[in-house]
Order: sequence, then C-alpha cells, then structure tokens
Amino acid sequence: VLSEATRQAAQWRREGHPVRIAVNLSAKHFEQRDLLEMVAHALNESGLPPDALELEITESVLMARGDSVLAALKALKQLGVRLAVDDFGTGYSSLAYLRHFTVDVLKIDRTFVRGLACEEVDVAIVRAVIDLAHAIGLQVVAEGVETQGQRKILAHLRCDLLQGYLISRPVPSSDVERLLQARSNKTLPALSLLAA
Repeated sequence: VLSEATRQAAQWRREGHPVRIAVNLSAKHFEQRDLLEMVAHALNESGLPPDALELEITESVLMARGDSVLAALKALKQLGVRLAVDDFGTGYSSLAYLRHFTVDVLKIDRTFVRGLACEEVDVAIVRAVIDLAHAIGLQVVAEGVETQGQRKILAHLRCDLLQGYLISRPVPSSDVERLLQARSNKTLPALSLLAA
C-alpha cells in the first residue's frame, strides 16, 4: 500500500496536483526493524517529496509501544514525513504523549464529530481539542463529517481539514483525477487523500 500510494501521489503531483497522501501504520509496522528503510525506499522509488507523505498512527499504538515507537517516529520525522495521530480521543487520550511524540496532525475521531449538532459535550470536547492542537502548532482534521451542520460547526471552531462522506465517499485512484480537476477548478475547497 505504501509503495502504491507514494507512486500514485507522485504521479498526481507531476500532473500539477500538489497532493499530500496519508497512509495508516499499524502496530505491526512498528515491530518491523526495517520500517524506516521501507518508507525511505517508497519515497525514493516514487520521487514523492517526504513532506507530501503523512503517516497515521492511532494513539493506542503510541501509548502501547512507548520508547520503541518514539525512536521510530523520530527517525521518520528526520526523513521529513508528516505524522498524524488518528482516531484521537478513542484510545488512552493521554495528553502527555503530545509533548514527547513529534506529530504534526491530530485527527478527531468520528464519535465526537457525529454528535456535534445535538450534543453540547461533543462541541466542548472538539473545541478543546482544536484549541489545544492549535496552541501547540498542530493541524486538526475532523473525521466522519457527514452533514452540513457538522461542517458549519467545525468551521466555526476553526478546524483545519474535514474528512468524511460530506466531502467524498471513498473512491478508487482511477476516480481521483476528477476530484483533483474539480479542486483545480476551485469547485472543491480542499482534498485530502487517504490510501487504504
């Protein structure tokens, strides 16, 4: 998946679409001794600039693996890739690790986004996460955005990016060209690509 995602993203960039692609890393990836080499190889083979690759790690992986994950993340950051904490708020939710792990993005889990239009506690939680992330220089992505009401609330809360069916259902790479063209024509506000 990593090789194909970086290859495809590099091709889209050569075609004039400055995309960033996100790829999920699992706990098993951090058990592999060659994780750094695997990522470096995919970048070198594809020609994708490192900052155009975002690697997503769940917060439970961050907390469960401790020092070994910290070392791997530092090495990945030295390559120049971006790091994101996926499903933020559903794992251990320890804010202490944000000081130790050099991440760039927090992705608010859909369970909090789902209740934005009807649950004040979800609005308060999402507002707090966005404010905290911005205060420490992180970008925020809201996952699972499905309604205009959620979009409006997230815009009011200054969420940086949205991900979900309101923006686009998952599509194969062959259909992404249309979305990229629409973005170039300014009919889409933003496009986030996630390799699956």
